[in-house]
Amino acid sequence: MLKSNVAGGNGGSRPGARKPGTPSSASPAAPATGGANAIALLQSSSLPALVQQELERMILAGEVPAGSKLNEAAIAERLGVSRGPVREAFRALEESGLVRLEKNRGVFVRQIPVEEADEIYELRAVLDEFVGRRLAQSASAEQIQELSARVDRMERAAATGDVAAYFEANVAFHDRLVELAGNGKLLGMYRRLVNELHLFRHATLAQGGVLPVSTREHREIVERIAARQPAAAGRALHEHVMASRERMHHAALPAAAVVGGLTGAVAPSVPAAVAAAVSASVAKQRSRPTSRKSR
Repeated sequence: MLKSNVAGGNGGSRPGARKPGTPSSASPAAPATGGANAIALLQSSSLPALVQQELERMILAGEVPAGSKLNEAAIAERLGVSRGPVREAFRALEESGLVRLEKNRGVFVRQIPVEEADEIYELRAVLDEFVGRRLAQSASAEQIQELSARVDRMERAAATGDVAAYFEANVAFHDRLVELAGNGKLLGMYRRLVNELHLFRHATLAQGGVLPVSTREHREIVERIAARQPAAAGRALHEHVMASRERMHHAALPAAAVVGGLTGAVAPSVPAAVAAAVSASVAKQRSRPTSRKSR
C-alpha cells in the first residue's frame, strides 16, 4: 500500500525526483503482489505502463478509495520513478475511466453514482448478450477449452474464499469473451464501461455466498457457448450481468447504516464506498421538490 500522502494533499513529499529504482528508506515494504518491486525490476519496460498497472491494482483492490486525490509527487517517490511516467499513467487511467483530471485541482479516483452504475450494467448486459450469441457461432474448440479453464480458476478461488483472486479471474474471463468476439470497437467500449464498474463489482463479490453462485453462472455461459446455442448463450450472459447488478444493490444497502460513522480520517472500505454512493443517491431523491401534481 502506498504511504498515506499518496492519496490526498501534497503531504510533505521531498521535492525533486529520485533516479528510477532507488529505494526509499521511508517507504513501507512493497506488497507481495508485486507493486514497487516489480517496477524496480522491470526498468527496461515502459515505465508509464508499469506505473499505470500498479495504480490500477491499487484502485481495484480498494487501497485508494473512490474520490481520493492522487498525489503525483508521492506516487513518483513511492514507485521510484520521475513524475513524467506518473503523469502519462494518469492520462491513460483517465482514458480507461478509472480517474478524472480536474484543471487546477489534480487527479481523483473516479466515483460514479449508483444510478449511473445501473445504466452501465444495462448497457453491458446488451453488449454481453451480443458477445454470447457471436461466440456460440464462432468460438473454436480450443477457445472454448480456454474459457472452461478460466472458470476452473474461478472455482478454485471460490473454494478458498479468495475474493481478490476470484475478482481478477472474473474480470479476465469477461474481457477474454469480448476479445474473442473479434470486434475492436466493441472491446474498447466494453473495457471503459467495466473499468467504471470495478468498485461496485469488487464489493459485490465480497458478499458471503456470492462466489459459488457467480461461478455456476460462468460455467453455464461456457456450456451454452460449447453447445452452439446462440440464443441461450446470449441469454445466460444477459441474465448474469443483470443478476450482478442486483447483487451490487444487496452489497450496498446493508452497509449504508455504518456510513454515517465514517470520519474524514478513515478511508471507507469498498462496500462502505458503495453504500455511500447509495446514500447520496437516496438523499438526492428526497431533496427534490414535490411536483404540483403530487401535492
